[in-house]
Amino acid sequence: METAEVIIEVSCLKHIYPDRTEVYLCGLDFVVHRGERVVILGPNGSGKSTLLHHLLGLLEPHEGLVRVLGHNPAREYDRIRQRIGVLLQDVDDQIIAPTVWDDVAFSPRNYGYQEGEVREMVERSLERVGIIHLRDKICHYLSEGERRKVALAGALVLQPELLILDEPLEGLDPKSRSELISLFNHLHREEGVTIVMTTHDVNLVSHFADSIYMLVKGGEIVARGSPQAIFGQTHRFSSSNLDPPVLAALFHRLREEGLEVEIPLTIEDAVKEILGRVRTGQL
Repeated sequence: METAEVIIEVSCLKHIYPDRTEVYLCGLDFVVHRGERVVILGPNGSGKSTLLHHLLGLLEPHEGLVRVLGHNPAREYDRIRQRIGVLLQDVDDQIIAPTVWDDVAFSPRNYGYQEGEVREMVERSLERVGIIHLRDKICHYLSEGERRKVALAGALVLQPELLILDEPLEGLDPKSRSELISLFNHLHREEGVTIVMTTHDVNLVSHFADSIYMLVKGGEIVARGSPQAIFGQTHRFSSSNLDPPVLAALFHRLREEGLEVEIPLTIEDAVKEILGRVRTGQL
């Protein structure tokens, strides 16, 4: 089977901030293939934001390699800017126009598209995100979940092939979180968008990720793999100062008690595993 194209590669990155704080992102290389959904999992202070800022060309490493879509983003970001969509953790730093329509229209207007083209692009993006009904609303008066969707519509308006999400579900209610996860999965499944997401919420990962990278405080990448593989390594979570997913912790404990159970990713998987053991007399 042919391996998908590598579109992000980071190798042993070192950055020194003006206050002399040093962040090393070493250990395992960070590699993203086209069409993947990748989650960067780690606590505050583990270097997640530092990594994203290098991918977006906002920082230049003092050591190491950073390549995005074949380019050095710190020096050539203008060559790849239109191919990348970004959703910041604080969307209020990203929303810059008073109305939903004008905010989503900002990028295509800035790139010189004709107003007819801008109208088509904005309508398409608002419909993709499911907020066409908010087109004339004032951004300031929207809920946090709605503002996240406005910022996402702006990130998608140029139809990027790579979407970078920094803690996109932080502070949202369960309904808004579920809606955004469904939307991200739709973009991946139906449009082939490659997605890189940072989070410290381990319980959402199973609903989204193809691959997970785990960081510890200080920046070392200590593990990478599928959700199934990572969830089976519960000791990694304590070293990363994270609680393991609830289901992984429960089924790991069952293993310690002598039951040969598979670590489930979802509640549905857990129910199926338990019922299977009950029916065969193992529980």
